[in-house]
Amino acid sequence: MLHHPALAVLGALFLWWAATGILLWCVHRADRDSGPGRHEATVLLALPLLIGGVTVARATEGTLAPWAVWMAFVAALAIWAWIELAFLSGVVTGPVTTACPPGLVGAARFRRAFGTIAWHEGALVAALAWLAVTTAQGPNRFAFYTFLILFCARVFAKLNLFLGAPRINTHFLPRPVAHLGSYFRQGPVSGFFPLSVTLLALTLGCLIDQWWRAVADGPALGFSLLSALSALALLEHWFMVWKLNDDKLWRWMIPAPRNDKTKLRGKPHGF
Repeated sequence: MLHHPALAVLGALFLWWAATGILLWCVHRADRDSGPGRHEATVLLALPLLIGGVTVARATEGTLAPWAVWMAFVAALAIWAWIELAFLSGVVTGPVTTACPPGLVGAARFRRAFGTIAWHEGALVAALAWLAVTTAQGPNRFAFYTFLILFCARVFAKLNLFLGAPRINTHFLPRPVAHLGSYFRQGPVSGFFPLSVTLLALTLGCLIDQWWRAVADGPALGFSLLSALSALALLEHWFMVWKLNDDKLWRWMIPAPRNDKTKLRGKPHGF
């Protein structure tokens, strides 16, 4: 049964892998076809993902039954995936759509970097706030908790890529957001990296503790799913410093470009 915590962890791992692969396949397929409005059409066709996630999140907040916890978790992933698809497709990004000028440093570089993702960050904050309000009155807040973990891990990853990391892979960035790679800094990690992985590790420990203490099946399932998600977020941060080819998990799912023989390596962190 999928409500068994051990199977739930495996299910969360599969959803993370499959969702990331499908997302990359969609944006790179649109890149390969290169038709006018192809990326915009992909985002529009995926709108049922967002609508379904919103509907399910509202429908499951009133019960902690295992099926409802599972559906709340999936609903949050669906909302997140659509926003990420809109971002990677260049539909919801920011007012800055060009590469970082050479020599730009300090606060000016940060302001320009934030300008590349400002609207995307606004969309994520709006979705997080909506989930917080929607689930506030019911016992099942796992859609909100799931989105919160994804949001915090994504912010940590973006800051680490901006401040510096030795393993930065930009080759999976689709054409509409290829300029983002110029705002990453490849080199030694900054002081923020140990802080971010420590916070993620503490979060993981707290979630495992809640999982262990849970008596009912619903909360036990929910905290096992959140623990798996936090562990994956922590692992993705370590991929920034470990010499591991994690791109092999998804590379075979990416459509080969028609006129570019360059191998695709790496993936944007933080799905």
